[in-house]
Amino acid sequence: MESVLLVIHLLIALALVGVILIQRSEGGGLGIGGGTMGGMMSTRGTANLLTRTTGILAGCFMATSLVLAILAGAHKAPTSIIDSMPAQPAAPAAPAQPAVPAQPAPPVAQ
Repeated sequence: MESVLLVIHLLIALALVGVILIQRSEGGGLGIGGGTMGGMMSTRGTANLLTRTTGILAGCFMATSLVLAILAGAHKAPTSIIDSMPAQPAAPAAPAQPAVPAQPAPPVAQ
C-alpha cells in the first residue's frame, strides 16, 4: 500500500512540475503555454485550465504527503527508557566500610 501511494505521489509531483512550467509567466516561462494551443481554447481559457489543474494537483500532493507521513509514523512503536532498564538493580555484596582518615601532617617552619 505504501509503495503504491509513493509512486502516485511521485507521479503527482512530476505532473505538478510540468503544469507549472507550462504556465505563462511575465518572464515568458518555457513559452509553451502561450498562443491559442492549437486553436482549441483561448489564451484566457488555457490560463484558467492550467490554474485549476495546478490547484487540484497541489491538493492531491498535500493529501498524499499527509497520508504517507501517517503511514510512516504507524510503523514505529513508541519506546520508553524505563522499558529498557533491568528489572532488579544489582545489589552490592557487602556494604563498604569507611576508611580511616589519615593524620594531618605537622606544619613545616619556613
